[in-house]
Amino acid sequence: MTSTPTAGPRAHTPGVLGPPDRSPLAGRAAVLAVTLGLFSIVTTEILPIGLLTSIGSDFAVSDGRAGLMMTMPGLLAAVSAPLVTVATARADRRLMLCAFMLVLTAANLLAAVATDYRLVLVSRIMVGVTIGGFWSIGVGLARRLVPPASAGRATAVVFSAVPLGSVLGVPAGTLIGDIAGWRTAFAVMAALSAAVLAMLLLVMPPLPPLHATRLSVLRGVIGGAAARLALLLTFLVVLAHFGTYTYVAPFLERVTHAGPALITVVLLVYGAAGIAGNFVGGALVTRRPHLTFGLAAAVIAAVTLLLPVLGRAQPGAVLLLVLWGLAYGAVPVASQAWFAKAAPDAPEAASVLFTASFQATMSLGALAGGVTVDDTSPSTLMVLGGVTALLAVAVTRAHHARRG
Repeated sequence: MTSTPTAGPRAHTPGVLGPPDRSPLAGRAAVLAVTLGLFSIVTTEILPIGLLTSIGSDFAVSDGRAGLMMTMPGLLAAVSAPLVTVATARADRRLMLCAFMLVLTAANLLAAVATDYRLVLVSRIMVGVTIGGFWSIGVGLARRLVPPASAGRATAVVFSAVPLGSVLGVPAGTLIGDIAGWRTAFAVMAALSAAVLAMLLLVMPPLPPLHATRLSVLRGVIGGAAARLALLLTFLVVLAHFGTYTYVAPFLERVTHAGPALITVVLLVYGAAGIAGNFVGGALVTRRPHLTFGLAAAVIAAVTLLLPVLGRAQPGAVLLLVLWGLAYGAVPVASQAWFAKAAPDAPEAASVLFTASFQATMSLGALAGGVTVDDTSPSTLMVLGGVTALLAVAVTRAHHARRG
């Protein structure tokens, strides 16, 4: 997931940002540590997409059951995002980030040495808890680590971890899996997570919470019409995307007849397009939020509906995946911006709802896609995803028409 923050930077609070003489270099190092933490989390979360068939083959499970590796983290993240944020409302944010990174390291190690598929799923539960906690707490910290004038740039750097995880992390993990086995890919992620933990301990200043996020605040935000619209649109688009994209590797293997090398290249190209879509969406969403969301949903619908036809040829599949990456890159930007606009006075609560709704729908999409691909075919799954994305387009147009 990625987003562009809409809330302005907060003023420095004495005793919150560390010593008064804390250097700009130290602030940038702390921002980099949070960014690397999010990068390792995002990469770990979506790493199974490129390794799905290899892991499923090793444990003799179907593609649909292997898709539980995507379902479990999302469900746990959706639950842990509000619960952990509320339960640790008065805890030092530095300690919480370090604790979550320790859990992520252990989860990757467990996946790397698992002798049973159930142990892999346990590791994915641990990943889910990490996602919900680290993401809800970490995404809003950049403005507390640097001077106010640099807050916007620092926050953009933090959020760049998400598309970079798709561009660098997943293709690299897939390549490592092809060369040395999928267990090695998780072992490398364990090493990276441990390195990020060490960096957080070294460069992150004490970060006591500024405001306690309580359940009453979350309930108040959900009660607003703007938040409910953001929830509905996020549900439809993310369901369409992850219900299909989770199983893009089986589609490329069975329908496009692509080999492992081409699949790695396609995922890399998709991720690069996602970065471009992220920046384009970030530039458009502040001025034209309805157009941004509606256009992204329409392109996702067109791509998934056309893949069963044009995706049979490798050039067609690559072209459509590029368009898919461009479109989806704008979706998290638009979703987070709408949540932030729905709760301008409660930015952490908006971040929690964004995280929880996004992660819950990711898991539901992966689960529904797994059932569909096992009972039907990857091509049928793409068509159903396209229809779901079209519903998002219809909702966006209806809302825009009411406002106009």
